[in-house]
Amino acid sequence: MGVITDADVEARPQAGASTGPAPGRAAALRARGARAAREYGPALGLYGAVKLIGFAVFMWLLEWSGEYLTKDHRFGGGTHPWDVLGGWDGWWYQQVAQNGYHPHLTPLVGQIWSYQQDSSAFFPLYPGLIRIVSAGTGLGSYGAGMLVSVLASFAAAAGIYALTARLTDRRAGVIAAAVWGVFPGSGAEWAVYSDSLFVALAVWACWFVLDRSWAAAGATTFIAGLNRPTAAALVAAVGVAALIALYRRRDGVLGPLAAAAVAPVGLFGYIAWVGWQMGDLSGYFKLQRGAWLHFFDAGAHTRDVFEGVLLGHNGYLFAYPTEDLIGILLVITLPILLTLLIRLRPPAFLVVYTVVTVVLVLGSQQIFGNTSRYLLPAFPLFVPIAVALRRLSRPSLAVVLGTAAVASGWYAGYVLFELGIP
Repeated sequence: MGVITDADVEARPQAGASTGPAPGRAAALRARGARAAREYGPALGLYGAVKLIGFAVFMWLLEWSGEYLTKDHRFGGGTHPWDVLGGWDGWWYQQVAQNGYHPHLTPLVGQIWSYQQDSSAFFPLYPGLIRIVSAGTGLGSYGAGMLVSVLASFAAAAGIYALTARLTDRRAGVIAAAVWGVFPGSGAEWAVYSDSLFVALAVWACWFVLDRSWAAAGATTFIAGLNRPTAAALVAAVGVAALIALYRRRDGVLGPLAAAAVAPVGLFGYIAWVGWQMGDLSGYFKLQRGAWLHFFDAGAHTRDVFEGVLLGHNGYLFAYPTEDLIGILLVITLPILLTLLIRLRPPAFLVVYTVVTVVLVLGSQQIFGNTSRYLLPAFPLFVPIAVALRRLSRPSLAVVLGTAAVASGWYAGYVLFELGIP
């Protein structure tokens, strides 16, 4: 790393001279950049490679089937294959970016839904970034949304690498970043969806807790709470970590307490704002339940889906057989992955974060086929997978990850966006 000498400090730009960074400072920045490239380059390169392969297969399958041409742009259709990535939730995010919020509860009569769907169900951070990037680059809301998601996916890959490497080693960290790119549901990472942004914030918040940087952990969790309601799991994890730190008396009192206090403000602040705008403090929850049929039911819907898929029946709510089967297979692996994770003895807050995330997903009525996408934030589950794969030689690892990358274009992309509702 370059050293800034006294001569560098004393050097001052003269009248008419360049006002660029001092040579010593520029050298230090270059050295820092080179060190970061050496540290994160392999993980980001491998993640980018598997994602490009999966994305290419996804686009090819869309073109091959051609079914997207017969569907509405809002619901999995478009003029080009990539238009599919801006439909469904992506359409809502773009509406918020373009028009803002107008929270309201409009009752519906004689339908399965009791309220009209409203954009305030979608948290503000991601559409806010779409609006900022669109204004700064001239891109439309679709292009800005894709740019934010792709960049955030690499930030998430970097965080997954850093966290896994700290818990195990660098090789496992690199592999974990690749697992993030081929995990079921990973097709939403490069789409106009908020998933990549949330995982990036969540994993770095966990990193800051490991690093005992309480101010950064609290602030990052606060921001994550403005992005997705599943930030509740992250809030719980930071709270547990803060309590443990206070019990062990290792970081003082102010840092952990401040992190625990700030962490939930973004999440509950937005929910309270929506309720205030609607004139009903429970308005957000009424909207989720009545307009999207999404609410915590202690696993009753998950049980119905299991019964339907195992017995070959499709009479349950939101039945999408292929997508649901992938969700079922993923859920079956959860006890295995959780057991292997706990055997690695990770910090308690990571176990809390993972378990609460799983409980929120499986304990809620929702489109079950999206289980693969909703479990993307459970990134600690990638760690035992990476630890198992690190024993492989490079050729063997290339075959495993390459095959998964190709297959992910189908199970994580085409199935998610065309054979179900993402």
